[in-house]
Amino acid sequence: MSSITLGAIVLACLFGAALLGILIHSRLPTHHLDSDSKDAIRMSTAVVGTLSALALGLLIASAKNVYDNAEAELRTSAARVLLLDRVMAQHGPETSDARRRLASLVELRLKQGWGSSSEQAAIDPYDASQSIEPIQAELRELTPKTDPQRLLQSRALDVSGQLAEARWMLVEISSEGLPTAFLVILVFWLAWLFATFGLQAPANPTVIGVMLICSLSVAGAVFLVVDMAHPYIGVVHVSDGPLRDALAHLGKR
Repeated sequence: MSSITLGAIVLACLFGAALLGILIHSRLPTHHLDSDSKDAIRMSTAVVGTLSALALGLLIASAKNVYDNAEAELRTSAARVLLLDRVMAQHGPETSDARRRLASLVELRLKQGWGSSSEQAAIDPYDASQSIEPIQAELRELTPKTDPQRLLQSRALDVSGQLAEARWMLVEISSEGLPTAFLVILVFWLAWLFATFGLQAPANPTVIGVMLICSLSVAGAVFLVVDMAHPYIGVVHVSDGPLRDALAHLGKR
């Protein structure tokens, strides 16, 4: 389910709960909504409101942390790709095939993260042939003739190992998501809050408009949480600029 769809569902749940509360308010006996009853409702609502605010705040902070880490990791990986290409270029012309394969790998990564849905579906993230492992195999098969070449081979293997580690971290992060049960419970808490708001409010256009805006605001927060928790897809996503800049400089002397 996309983040936009989930945000729309949350909006419908919250605004629907508020309207339900307003409807119940118009049909309840007067003594059910006297000052003592409203005080009891407010106190019980405060507990749920505090839990909801705390949970939503933690989710936003966690999603922002995931997004920032993904952005930093992408910039680091782009720098390592350029470094690996330069190290292989210094080693000699025998690394030309590995350098071409590295450029193809960056193009594949761009399609995987920022391509069309059909391009993304055609890529298997667990396919070793679509990873940096073949490049590592070519680097291990090199036969350095001088000490500088041996140092360059060792450095290239080290950098390629870091890129391989980053790739598998990306695969694991992409397969994760926010716990469904946690989101369902959070939406239930929020819906209960909006129902109690409506229960204590008169049915007039001003109240209904305010409830709609508040529902939209909270649904927008949930949308941001879900969208930023998947930093390579959705509306709010990590820019592919660093990788495209790196690709433009690969293969040069």
